[in-house]
Amino acid sequence: MWGSEEEPTMNENVSDGGTSFADLGLRPELLKALSSLGYEEPTPIQREAIPPLLERSDLVGQAATGTGKTAAFALPMLQQLPDDGRGADPMVLVLVPTRELAVQVSQAFHRYGRDLGVRVLPIYGGQAIGWQLKALQRGVDVVVATPGRALDHIGRGTLHLQDVRTVVLDEADEMLDMGFAEDIEEILQATPEERQTVLFSATLPPRIKGLAGRYLRDPVRIQMGREEAAPGEAPLVRQSAYVVARAHKPAALGRVLDLEAPTAAIVFCRTRDEVDQLTETLNGRGYRAEALHGGMSQEQRDRVMGRLRSGTAELLIATDVAARGLDIEQLSHVVNYDVPSAPDSYVHRVGRVGRAGREGVAITLAEPREHRMLKAIERATKQRITVEKVPTVADLRARRLELTRAALHELLIDGDLEQFRVVVEPLAEEFDVMEVALAAVKLAYEPSEAGTDDEDIPQIAQQAGRDRRASGGRQDTRGRGPAQGMTRLFFGVGRNAGIRPQDLVGAIAGESRLTGRDIGSIEIAERFSLAEVPESAADEVIAALRRSTIKGKKAKVRREREAPGKRGK
Repeated sequence: MWGSEEEPTMNENVSDGGTSFADLGLRPELLKALSSLGYEEPTPIQREAIPPLLERSDLVGQAATGTGKTAAFALPMLQQLPDDGRGADPMVLVLVPTRELAVQVSQAFHRYGRDLGVRVLPIYGGQAIGWQLKALQRGVDVVVATPGRALDHIGRGTLHLQDVRTVVLDEADEMLDMGFAEDIEEILQATPEERQTVLFSATLPPRIKGLAGRYLRDPVRIQMGREEAAPGEAPLVRQSAYVVARAHKPAALGRVLDLEAPTAAIVFCRTRDEVDQLTETLNGRGYRAEALHGGMSQEQRDRVMGRLRSGTAELLIATDVAARGLDIEQLSHVVNYDVPSAPDSYVHRVGRVGRAGREGVAITLAEPREHRMLKAIERATKQRITVEKVPTVADLRARRLELTRAALHELLIDGDLEQFRVVVEPLAEEFDVMEVALAAVKLAYEPSEAGTDDEDIPQIAQQAGRDRRASGGRQDTRGRGPAQGMTRLFFGVGRNAGIRPQDLVGAIAGESRLTGRDIGSIEIAERFSLAEVPESAADEVIAALRRSTIKGKKAKVRREREAPGKRGK
């Protein structure tokens, strides 16, 4: 239940003794940007990482996507930029595995540092290099780059690293998996020896520890996601997740809610802005949704809670801070619109349902890059999260027919239908009773189809990537066609050119919008290689790699079916 005190805001300590962004010593321009973006309090990784980074310590952080690690390193880097006297060459270099992440990280730097006039440049394959050259000539403060394209610019003499004060290796384990180890070490050797070095990784295998031992000086070590669930706190809930691209998340959420038909649900978002936008989107789709976040007064929150408890509203879209202490008896579902920032956050959210022996449902929408965070939550909570397919249009229609049947069944049991006999009897004289009943069902069912999306949401091909990694990337694809939704590309380089599966993964992900998880089976032959990619991205990959190199070598790239003759000849 809500207490009488005002909920803490950005610059106040939270009631449970937590830390605010202001407590971390961030400058006013950054606090203003965070507040305008709707961030209410630091995540665990931000609370742990920002203070030592501000002191210019090296740092190794074990944290997956979704923990807030971008802000954890971006805010200290921005804090340390001088107000004037910035030169043309970058002071911060962030290395990331994919162009998608390069864009996301550069956008985050720009949003946080807009009042500081920060100059940020993403550098990745598949983008016109002429634009990158002009931007570098004008001058930049922060460069966010994929290793291959960074090395390309270093080789051209267009990216100068002598003024770099901090290097960040983001998702380091993914970069090593993609074959970028040598590139990363070459880049680090081109930066000043006295630099600050920051490494974030979802896992810390020996290769990562070796890299840290060679290039980091007495680093602070932070490990997120090891909290154990409190005894008795794990709720009796069905836990599932859907892996879906960010662009399709609002539609996917609508599909899942339609399928689940919750009595009442809380949908957790990370920021106030996301809460407001999603509430507007869901109301536009016909749901009865209410927003709840720290930017609302106590009176506004009380009204929202009253509507939820009375059944006037069915969905509560909220931030973690706003939802603290809530106990809603009729709550049946909790939805994580993003993967929670830490396992303990997941436990607390899921703890809203399944109380007092009641059954509940916890659903998480994860982007492809957040899949590993789900595994971290499973390990920490010792509970399985089932990854399911996003409901299709056919699934929804079947569900609506089932709801129509259930409603009719309830009406037949309750009776009180006599007043409608005047409609049915004349029709029964003219038509078969079954035909009359079918027409009635159609009449009841069709309004629920109004405005329904008639296109299926693309399914993320998780299994192909898992199969490839499980076999060391050398899965034999001979004798069968590509997986459903995938197409096979032919590369005119193979083992005799020193090509390994991770080299292909790195080249494809570095030069296109695909991530390593999007790439399917790989076969390396003596003089050529084959790799499965999503059909929808095949032309883009071909065009990008024809302009680039694979492990420094130019290679023919085409769809396999275009290759003359039989394979292996």
